[in-house]
Amino acid sequence: METTQAVFASLAPLGRNVAVIRVDESGLIAVAKPPGMLSHPNKSGEESRALLNASYELNGEFYRWTDSHGKERRAWLLNRLDSATSGVMLLATNEALARHIRILFKTKRIQKMYAALVFGRPAQKREVWRDKLAVHKKGGQIRTGGQGNSPAESEMRWVDTGPHATPPRSLIQLEPRTGRSHQLRVQCAQRHLPIVGDATYGDFRLNRELAKRTGEKRLCLHSFRTSFEYEWEGRRVRFHAEAPLPAEFETLLR
Repeated sequence: METTQAVFASLAPLGRNVAVIRVDESGLIAVAKPPGMLSHPNKSGEESRALLNASYELNGEFYRWTDSHGKERRAWLLNRLDSATSGVMLLATNEALARHIRILFKTKRIQKMYAALVFGRPAQKREVWRDKLAVHKKGGQIRTGGQGNSPAESEMRWVDTGPHATPPRSLIQLEPRTGRSHQLRVQCAQRHLPIVGDATYGDFRLNRELAKRTGEKRLCLHSFRTSFEYEWEGRRVRFHAEAPLPAEFETLLR
């Protein structure tokens, strides 16, 4: 079975700067998505901005392409990230495996860890955030706010605060326990810890000032680790994938 990162990278039309992190023998693949890349094309013409430069079946949630040997290939998308968010994404080359892993996502048996660079410093080094959010979809866009009926829960851990950054900027880890749209971005903003570069929920003035000084405009939210266990074909598999913290996080922290 084709299992190595090099083999999958050679067979799949990876999007620009998309890197293969891990491929296991079951056909589960972890890739690192750069900021600005779509999890999948939403309409014709967006393939060049997507995770794979290939056609995408919205109903089946899979990419499809023909490799250099004329063989049709498919890769099922297992999770999504906002285009502005970077980090770990999962694919599967087996439809049955894809269904199995999606169930794990739905039943909250997959641990996802994010890193966020925020303006300010958390009052506590570790805290569980619980909110009720309202998610609205209009004109193809999603907006999330407070005072809704959808429970949202995340665990926050403080990592570091830049010793010389003005205004103060902190690196935090976030583990979402629910999966609401834009959940982490809104929960940070509600606690006066707006994520650096967040053009929707962040502090627009501070973003402008920082971009003017540094030239950096990206959303500083990164899915750096995904881990879980699953059973497949009589085997129990421990899957773990990490995407290194982007260098600009450390630069902007200092």
